[in-house]
Amino acid sequence: MSLALNTTPRLAVRAPRLRLGRIDPMLAAAGALAVVLLLLALLAPWIAPFDPNQQKLLSRLRPPLGFDRALAPYWLGTDQLGRDILSRCLYGLRLSLALAFFGGLFGLVIGVAVGLLAGLARGAVDTLLMGLADVKLSVPFTLVALLVIALAGTSTQVLLVVLGLAYWAHFARLVRGQVIALRDMPYVEAARAVGASPLRVALRHMIPNLVSPVVVMATLNFSNLILLESSLSFLGIGVQPPTATLGSMVGQGRDYMASAPWVVAAPALLIVIVALVAMLLGDYLRDRVDARLRER
Repeated sequence: MSLALNTTPRLAVRAPRLRLGRIDPMLAAAGALAVVLLLLALLAPWIAPFDPNQQKLLSRLRPPLGFDRALAPYWLGTDQLGRDILSRCLYGLRLSLALAFFGGLFGLVIGVAVGLLAGLARGAVDTLLMGLADVKLSVPFTLVALLVIALAGTSTQVLLVVLGLAYWAHFARLVRGQVIALRDMPYVEAARAVGASPLRVALRHMIPNLVSPVVVMATLNFSNLILLESSLSFLGIGVQPPTATLGSMVGQGRDYMASAPWVVAAPALLIVIVALVAMLLGDYLRDRVDARLRER
C-alpha cells in the first residue's frame, strides 16, 4: 500500500501583528501617574496611616523621615497641630479630585445645554445666551466666586456650584460653534425633512458628534479646576477646616514655610503633579481627536 504525498504548495499564514505606535515617554509617565493618583485618592481611607484630623501637639512640626527630630510613624512629617501630613495629603487629594471632577461635570452639562439651545434656536435666543457667555468671560471669575461664596456661604455644595460656573461659557461657545457647523449637514437636513423634532435631532445627530471635542475640553479644564479650587482654599473661602484639601493645606501652612517648609511642600507638589498630568493627557486627547494635528 502506497501513501500519496500531498505536494500542493501551502501558503504560510502569519498571525496578524498588532502595530503599536510609538508612545511618548512623557505621555506614558503621565498615564502611569494618573492611575497612581486615582488609586491613592480612592484608597485613602484604607492606606492613610492616621486620622487626617487627629492632633498631637507634642509631635507638632516634626520633619519627614531622614531629618533630625523625625518620628518613625510620620513619613512626611507633621504640621503645626501635630497632624500627619501624609494622611492629610491623601484625603486632600481625594477631596480635591472629587470637587474638580463633579464641578467640571456640572459646568459641562450647563455649557452643553446652553450651546445646543443657542445653536439650534438661533435668533434672539442665540444672541441672549451668547451675550451671557461673553459677560461671564469678561468678568474675572475670582470676583464672581468671592461674591457667590459671600452670599451663599462656604459649604462644599456651594463650592461645587462655584467650580461648575467657572467654565460653562467655554463649553457653551464650543458646542454652539460645532452645532452651527453640523446643522446644515445633509443628514441633519434629511432628519428635519422627515419630521424629526429638534430634540430628536439634538440627541441623535448633534450630541454624538460633540462627544470628542467636549471630552478634550473637559480634560484640559480639569487642571484649571484643580488650581481654582486650590486658590479658593488657599484664600480661606473654599473647604473649611479641619477638612483637608490640597489648597487649604498650603494656605494653612504658609506661615511656617521658613521654619517648616515640608508642611507646604508635599501638598504643593501634589497640586503641580495633578495639574501637569491633566494637561498632558488633555493635550494627547486633543492631538488624537484633531485630524490636522494627527497627520503631522
